[in-house]
Amino acid sequence: MELLVNVRKWIEENETAFLPPVCNKLMHRHQLNVMFVGGPNERKDYHIEEGEELFYQVKGDMCLKIIENGKQKDIVIREGEMFLLPARIPHSPQRYANTVGLVIERERLKTEIDGLRYYVGESTNVLFEKWFHCEDLGTQLIPIIQEFFNSRQYQTGKPNPDELLKETPFPLNSTSVMEPFTFQTWLNDHRGEIKQKKSLSVFGDNFETEAWENYVVSGGSSALLQNNSALACPALWKCLSSSIDLSSLGQGLPSSDTSIHGINLNLISIHFLWD
Repeated sequence: MELLVNVRKWIEENETAFLPPVCNKLMHRHQLNVMFVGGPNERKDYHIEEGEELFYQVKGDMCLKIIENGKQKDIVIREGEMFLLPARIPHSPQRYANTVGLVIERERLKTEIDGLRYYVGESTNVLFEKWFHCEDLGTQLIPIIQEFFNSRQYQTGKPNPDELLKETPFPLNSTSVMEPFTFQTWLNDHRGEIKQKKSLSVFGDNFETEAWENYVVSGGSSALLQNNSALACPALWKCLSSSIDLSSLGQGLPSSDTSIHGINLNLISIHFLWD
């Protein structure tokens, strides 16, 4: 499979698909689900999944509402910033008009399920929930959201204990989340370390997802990105990876007309080679 996408052109061609309530359009599905999300789509539902999610704001700002250690918290991701959300944390993306964000998730295993929850008012008491195997989040969430709005729980604001799970299918994550950041700022802050090491984790060692720059070879597959494009790889690639070259990290910065805040998203080239 070979995929070559001009992101700016793709967004222009698909912006009519950014429809409420989710405003989601899937661009690529293979190991990683790559999607763009428009706005406005202020939502009350919270999504829970067993994998991590990478957020990058292409245009405008967004607010990611999360439940962190049993408390509600707002994460503001500004234009040009990225944020890696840990697995198993309830989250609710709040997007505004004339904004576009990139979201990357790993493909679900057949044994994994996602959850969609509504809470009672501003509390963390569960009002309504549904658990499902996710293949296309943009299409699967809509009927669940409609089911909630037609439910007695929505009408009364009170949960039905018979419809709530006694225990979640997996334990929720109790970790504290990171702060959003720009990739260019990260490069500037770590340039000295990058010159001294063969590899450097963008997000730290507490995540399943790792990000590398420039060139990654994994078993019979390879992925090639232009300078200053970041690649998020599923955890399973860690044990298969045979070559990671970071020698040119931070060199040859693209001009402003082909980059977005230091990350070249104007043209992303992903090339897979199979035996």
